[in-house]
Amino acid sequence: MPQIETNTIARVVVDIALDREFEYRIPDSLNDSVHAGSQVVVPFGRSKRDGFVVALSGHAQHADLKEIESVVGEKPLVGESLLELSRWIGRYYCAPIEQAVRCVLPAAVRARDVSFREQLFVTLDPAAQSDAFVDALRKRAPKQATVIEILKSHGGMFLQELCRQAGTTAAVVQALRTKGAVQAGTRTVRRRPEMDREILPTAPLDLMGAQKEALDMIRTSMDTGTPPAVLLHGVTGSGKTEVYLQAIEYALSQDGGAIVLVPEIALTPQTVERFAARFGDRIAVLHSHLSEGERHDEWHRIHDREACIAIGARSAVFAPIHNLKLIVVDEEHDSSYKQEEAPRYNARDVAVMRGAREPCAVVLGSATPALESYRNAKSDKYGLAILPARVDNQKMPHMEVVDMRVEAQRNDGKPCAFSKRLIDAIHDRLAKAEQTMLFLNRRGYASSFMCPQCGYVAGCGNCSVSMTCHTQDDTLKCHMCGDVRKLPERCPECGDSAYRMAGIGTQRVETIVGKLFPKARVQRMDSDSTTAKNSHQKILGKFRTGHIDILVGTQMIAKGLHFPNVTLIGVIYADMGLHMPDFRAGERTFQLLTQVAGRAGRGEIPGLVIVQTYTPFHPAIQAARRLDFPGFYDQEIEFRKELSYPPFTRLVCVTLRSRSAERASFLAEALAKAIEPLLPKAAIMAGPAPAPIEKARGYYRFQIILRSSAVKKMVDAVRTAVGNTKWPSDVTYAIDVDATSLL
Repeated sequence: MPQIETNTIARVVVDIALDREFEYRIPDSLNDSVHAGSQVVVPFGRSKRDGFVVALSGHAQHADLKEIESVVGEKPLVGESLLELSRWIGRYYCAPIEQAVRCVLPAAVRARDVSFREQLFVTLDPAAQSDAFVDALRKRAPKQATVIEILKSHGGMFLQELCRQAGTTAAVVQALRTKGAVQAGTRTVRRRPEMDREILPTAPLDLMGAQKEALDMIRTSMDTGTPPAVLLHGVTGSGKTEVYLQAIEYALSQDGGAIVLVPEIALTPQTVERFAARFGDRIAVLHSHLSEGERHDEWHRIHDREACIAIGARSAVFAPIHNLKLIVVDEEHDSSYKQEEAPRYNARDVAVMRGAREPCAVVLGSATPALESYRNAKSDKYGLAILPARVDNQKMPHMEVVDMRVEAQRNDGKPCAFSKRLIDAIHDRLAKAEQTMLFLNRRGYASSFMCPQCGYVAGCGNCSVSMTCHTQDDTLKCHMCGDVRKLPERCPECGDSAYRMAGIGTQRVETIVGKLFPKARVQRMDSDSTTAKNSHQKILGKFRTGHIDILVGTQMIAKGLHFPNVTLIGVIYADMGLHMPDFRAGERTFQLLTQVAGRAGRGEIPGLVIVQTYTPFHPAIQAARRLDFPGFYDQEIEFRKELSYPPFTRLVCVTLRSRSAERASFLAEALAKAIEPLLPKAAIMAGPAPAPIEKARGYYRFQIILRSSAVKKMVDAVRTAVGNTKWPSDVTYAIDVDATSLL
């Protein structure tokens, strides 16, 4: 191919999934404006496309190159280190390079229809500052005088806030402009999601011995890069957050910045409050419940170095922090750090990789670490800091396991939602003005609608699951595809009116609690009750201030929250995820029970946790009862080793989807035959087989599951086989590297 020697060649990825970089010539007029990471507009075929410059080159591989048409913005949006990280994400997670580059930027930043908000900013003319002028004005135009006095004390204000404080309208300010007493011009106003909250500053707390040792290890990692990552394994209530805060303080003292990741949006308000109390306006918040404008402005506050600490969910791992010194991944075991759409990255693993590339220290914090992380720490790949006890000599909660089979026998063989032990414990807490949290990891009223006469069960037409009953709006809903239909008055099959709702969800628990404890103030917190903006913050605020006696919720109340007056936790149905067709089911159950137990007894009064289960002697439940993570790890790791499951191998799940089960099955068989000869010798291939939930959102799904310790060879085999396969338009595929869910 001809080589063109030039210094003005840009390699660009465009906003369609082609997994290719395209060469464009940089015109002389844009030579000083185009950099690696710049967003540009380029001609592509007969249209124009937005794209990102991923590299600049001194030569071109092709002649007759088209030119970049324009540059968006004044400076690059993506730094070189994040570009390199996105390349790694594309390679490792088998994603097109343009998808990987796009994932490091919020959609609100990429979109050109979201911009900064401009408002009128009013300032006082020097000639109008004399007392004589104000006194004269007060006699004939007192509202105008009030505006002048406010401006004298503030120096300048946005028009909207000025009118609010003066109790007047824009017409009064306009009258002053006509007189030349004030001047007005447009200024950018940042949309701040936390502006309406008053937060009192806090000072660093004295650390316990184990906390000091953990902080010293993190500081050493920041200074020397050894260890590259620190697993902070601390029991619930052991003061991990204070260690994070003081580690960030150390990073700031070195003119650095930090990123803090939390798994649940419900945790963000409380986390932001604690960090804002320590670091004030230096924090920025990034998560999906912000408006597009708020997300745009918060990201640019970081990009423009107005904020040096980013707090948020999964995607905040890509925050453009200048001189990044520390990344904290709180509750690092949580499955919500795994992205469900391409690129299917795990934010925890991306954080470790970004830490190695920047370089910066990475802290993985959890009371129940992922087995992969704990094994890395045990093998000295990570540093391990242990916080074995709660702060201020607080006792760990006492956990009781209630066998619900016995409770059913007492109830004439009928299953019941509440054991007598739990009911008595709630009565006791209400009498003492203490608070209770009830945990059930299923929303809705009942898990299925069924007819006892003909056996009909209301199933989703798009998915291989039953529909969930929601009595709040009398509907049946599919929690997989979102399909909604009206709750029927009779059985659609036989017409019988004696249908029943089987199973239990948070709505039903809330109803039962209301009947059992009519004087108690009850609130439900799940994804159905928190759709409004700031609803998480409002519910948790009411609970913190004692306006709620009993909080019923799903996993969003199970971790990271600190409420000193909560002395009782009730786990309604601990078996919920225990019998799923997933090798991680036991690990997830242990983690969830231990985390939810940690919400109890965080004040002066010891906590009690009552776990209701039909399998009381399951190893995961017994280990959780003892709050024994090392014991659970030792047992579970032997099971994983014997069956060659992670962390001893890496797992890749290839899923094929089609509206035709036959087409999906046929292509899955063909792809498996293409992959098999390319795999390393020790690799294990299972399938193709229907997914545990065979049909989802109208598509039939077939899976090929691969396991091998040689992850790169395994991924290369999949990439090659997929690339060599001719894909019909009605069959699609998804490659999930390090898959956390096989459903």
